[in-house]
Amino acid sequence: MSLFDDDLPKKKRAHEIGSDLSLLSVDELTARIALLTEEIARLEAERDRKSASRSAADKLFR
Repeated sequence: MSLFDDDLPKKKRAHEIGSDLSLLSVDELTARIALLTEEIARLEAERDRKSASRSAADKLFR
């Protein structure tokens, strides 16, 4: 870890759970919905992959 890590610009989050939505336009809301939908699909795919792996391991040890 570098001494200068604090000097790097912080990456702005595309969306933060619980943030104020009142100032966003319809287009911005649509973009955030698309982003979150993609993230949900990614999370579900990872869950399914891990579930399949666990199921395969359970079958081996029965």
